[in-house]
Amino acid sequence: MGVNANIRGIEPVLPSRDISRDLEWHEQYTGFTKSFGDHMYAGISRDQLCIHLQWHADNEDDPLLGGSVIKIFVNDLSPFIEEFIKRGTIEEERVMRNTPWGTHEFGFHDLNKNAIYFVQDI
Repeated sequence: MGVNANIRGIEPVLPSRDISRDLEWHEQYTGFTKSFGDHMYAGISRDQLCIHLQWHADNEDDPLLGGSVIKIFVNDLSPFIEEFIKRGTIEEERVMRNTPWGTHEFGFHDLNKNAIYFVQDI
């Protein structure tokens, strides 16, 4: 398997019913501490590892235990945008640029409703 120097890493996004509660739990029981976020979305880190926590309403429209989410972090999002548009996976209007949280990114769902995002920090 080859190495793509443009790919920086992958970070899981776990569902949460209560971000504040889960931040405290992780600090006590896993040693992961808050590195960013608010009551809706937060990141926790330990050493070189990062896990994201995302609040869900736990209802039919926003199930707590729906599909999982992964974020693949890259240095340059452009070649991935071109590739996934060419593959028919995404459309140009699905690309989010200059998000309030400081990224360019796009995402899509697989056949099992798992969300897969490609993200470039800006």
